[in-house]
Amino acid sequence: MPGRKTGRLGAIRMTLEELADSRRAAVARSFFKTGPGEYGEGDVFLGIRVPDLRKLAAAHRDITFGDIQDLLKSPVHEERLLALLVLVGRYSRANEAEKKRIFDFYLRHTKHVNNWDLVDLSAPHIVGDFLAERDRTLLYNLAKSKSLWERRIAVLATFHFIRRGDFSHTLEISRMLVSDKEELIHKAVGWMLREVGKKNPRAEETFLRKHYRVMPRTMLRYAIERFPEAKRQRYLRGTV
Repeated sequence: MPGRKTGRLGAIRMTLEELADSRRAAVARSFFKTGPGEYGEGDVFLGIRVPDLRKLAAAHRDITFGDIQDLLKSPVHEERLLALLVLVGRYSRANEAEKKRIFDFYLRHTKHVNNWDLVDLSAPHIVGDFLAERDRTLLYNLAKSKSLWERRIAVLATFHFIRRGDFSHTLEISRMLVSDKEELIHKAVGWMLREVGKKNPRAEETFLRKHYRVMPRTMLRYAIERFPEAKRQRYLRGTV
């Protein structure tokens, strides 16, 4: 495992080594597509369960930003996830000045938020929350990014808005990404459209009726997953 073995960070890494499970790591390497040319190529897994990482994050929630940065820049997936869980926990307890510091830190390090679980467990809680009462132009810039992960951050951040009954930015960013080439974006957009539908079925269906014929199949399947079977089949056959 990379990095220092002394001090607070060293203690964290020693705990991670103790929690490591080689069999679970092998499964994770396959599940997160770490092979040549795949989206997670080269990602290193220790095989640690997320609940154990959450406990470790809670125990070390006051580590320095320097240590968080060290973890976030690690090639080890669980170290990056641990750093993000610490940030999410710290953000939830922070005052406005500290929230901005965490938000800015997160945006400076998006290249290390580079697998779908890392995005999904952090973007709504940091980016979405911070922009809830602010200008959201940033999300549209991220949605245009060449980075798969920044585009996923853009749409996943809107999960926070959906929970508040605000769908407009989810729908507009989904429109921007409806022709995206990456399956992980197809899944993310379809998922967020499904979440819109849980709150407001009419809003989701209005979007779908306009776009479903050109949406990638995976995106459509995710979006209509909760529909009654007869309606789902009409969408899949293109007869709505």
